[in-house]
Amino acid sequence: MTTLSQSEAEARRVKRSDYVSCTVAFIDCKKPGSHLKENYSIIGPGVTSSSDQVINLPEAHGFNIGAAAMPNGITNNLHIHFTAEVFIVQKGEWTFRWGSNGENEFVGREGDIVSVPTWIFRGFTNTGPDDGWLFTVLGGDNTGGVIFHPEIIREAADYGLYISSENTLIDTSRGDPVPAPDACIPPMPDADVAALREVSHAEMRSRVVTEVDRDFLPGFIDCDLPGCGAELAPVIGYGLTQNRDHASPITNPHGFSLEWLRLAPGHRISPFTLSDKMVLLIRKGQLRLTFNDGADVSVTLAPWDTYSIPAGVVRSIETWGEDTAEAVVVVAGDHRKRPIFDAETLSAAQGRGLGLDAGGFVAKAALLPQYRRAG
Repeated sequence: MTTLSQSEAEARRVKRSDYVSCTVAFIDCKKPGSHLKENYSIIGPGVTSSSDQVINLPEAHGFNIGAAAMPNGITNNLHIHFTAEVFIVQKGEWTFRWGSNGENEFVGREGDIVSVPTWIFRGFTNTGPDDGWLFTVLGGDNTGGVIFHPEIIREAADYGLYISSENTLIDTSRGDPVPAPDACIPPMPDADVAALREVSHAEMRSRVVTEVDRDFLPGFIDCDLPGCGAELAPVIGYGLTQNRDHASPITNPHGFSLEWLRLAPGHRISPFTLSDKMVLLIRKGQLRLTFNDGADVSVTLAPWDTYSIPAGVVRSIETWGEDTAEAVVVVAGDHRKRPIFDAETLSAAQGRGLGLDAGGFVAKAALLPQYRRAG
């Protein structure tokens, strides 16, 4: 079993004030209308093309957590990712575009989550009234870099920007030599752009979970215990839920699962362990995490904070303060996640008539053969 010291636990908290922006992360950074874009790498090895990018917690997780912040009207231009890319709208209103020329649009608002298919061009613009913020989750430790739209690569050369074959940004205005053509990633041929698969509006909408789409249900075996009753709303893949009535709306492999967690004031999740790394992105309210068998280490998370919980550590989660807390929970892997609660919690749940069936889902204890034999 993994344990955390107080200093180790605090080192895994990335406060909003700790995030460090990079304005030269990608090849479109000098394009008018994109020059005020700020990129953040928070958890994971990172996806930037710039050596200037600061990564808060570069430890490999099987996915990368980042963010983009922009004023109104600023655009992140069309590009391709090879692994899953998921946008979580933390603040503002965003117009997402996709297609070979960005001809399709969807408007996302606060609380919406958008999963974009791989190998299609995508981009986005802050169309809200003020500064906006997107958290991002990308699948894999090595995401393979990005392919920008041919027009963006050609235009970037006018500003002295090139992308090397190793996906490193070359900026001649900073003294970098002009690279040889064969040392750069060339623009994608027009025929290959035209051959990219088309994603209909209906398909893309099926990959969006808006705030009103969320299906919150009690998530864990401790749901009927006093002061418990945390709710989960699945978004992507097999998450933590022990509620057999839950069904994730987005099911294709991403390399991680993603779901909403909601806790009412004064409520908690009983101590449990998990064999996978788990990240919390706090949307609103405050959460207090307590670690180890002796519950001797704790940290408090505020809105916009990010926290990484290592595999194998005992953790409990409770609201802190008088507001309902909401957080996005990201867990490594496409497999079904299996939280393991302590014996005291399982015994208390049984006293309330609940147990876990062979599939790991909450059920009426009296209907489960092992309980009937024991009784």
